Amino acid sequence: MATKHGNKVYIQLLLDPARAMLLEQIAEDKGMKLSALARQAIYDWVGFMTEPEVLKAAEELDEARWRQSVQKRLDGRKRNSEMRLSLREVS
Repeated sequence: MATKHGNKVYIQLLLDPARAMLLEQIAEDKGMKLSALARQAIYDWVGFMTEPEVLKAAEELDEARWRQSVQKRLDGRKRNSEMRLSLREVS
């Protein structure tokens, strides 16, 4: 069952050992982490199975969510920095 992890969806995947070893070897040969290679393979398959316009819309939505997440982190850091400065002025 998929669960939320921030703005991402977390899935657990069980692979048979021999084919998992093949995937691990491919990841090592490409200098990638196993999870990154698996993610890319899934995204490639989704792209193959989906209409180009639908895939493009999904990619744009993911990109917008990522930018929003980055902006929230930047805003939070700025707010925390301003709070620390105001606390120094009070003390």
